Amino acid sequence: MSAERMETAIRTPRLLLDALKPADAETLFAYRADPEVARFQGWCPADVEEARAFIDAQSRLSFDHANGWVQCAIRLHKYGELIGDLGLNLPADREATVEFGISIAPAHQGHGYACEAVKACFERVFGTLGRHRIHASVDPRNLASVAMLKSLGMRQEAHHRESLWLRGEWLDDMIFALLKREWMLHQTSDSIAVKL
Repeated sequence: MSAERMETAIRTPRLLLDALKPADAETLFAYRADPEVARFQGWCPADVEEARAFIDAQSRLSFDHANGWVQCAIRLHKYGELIGDLGLNLPADREATVEFGISIAPAHQGHGYACEAVKACFERVFGTLGRHRIHASVDPRNLASVAMLKSLGMRQEAHHRESLWLRGEWLDDMIFALLKREWMLHQTSDSIAVKL
C-alpha cells in the first residue's frame, strides 16, 4: 500500500475509515450482494473475484489526490472488522461538487455507524480537502438513509421521478446536498444544544 493511500485513514470514536484490503473481498462481497443492501446500491459485485478486483483498483487511489470515485473501508476500530464502505466522487476541479455514498452491512445497521462515518467524511471534505459542496443520491424508499441525511443537516434539493433504470425497474432518485457554511452552522447549533 502506498504512503499516499494511507493518508485517507480517519478515526472516529468507534470507527476507522481506511483503505480496503485484499482480505476484505469476501466480507465486501457478502454484504454488497445481500438483497437488503443491493436494492439501494448501483454496484453489486457478481462474485468474490469482482470484489477483489475492485479492491485492487482502489488500492491506487486516495481521498487526498483523487479525480473520480474513491472507496474506503468502514471498520470497527476496536476489532478491525469491516462493516461497510464509503465512497467519494472527488473531481479534480476543486470548485466542483463532491458526491458520496455509503453501505453498511445489515448486521451493523441501526447502531449509528453510517452517521458517524458520514460526519467524519464531511469533516475531511470541508476541512482538509477544502471543498465547498457535497451531495448524495438516495432511493426514497431507503427511509433510514433519508432520515440520516436530514439529521446531518442536508437539505433535499430534488426528487426525480423514475429517473434511474436499475435491475429491471424505473426508480425515483432524491438528491440531498450540503454547503460548507451550512455544515459549520449545523456543527455550531449542535454544540450549543449540547451545552444547554
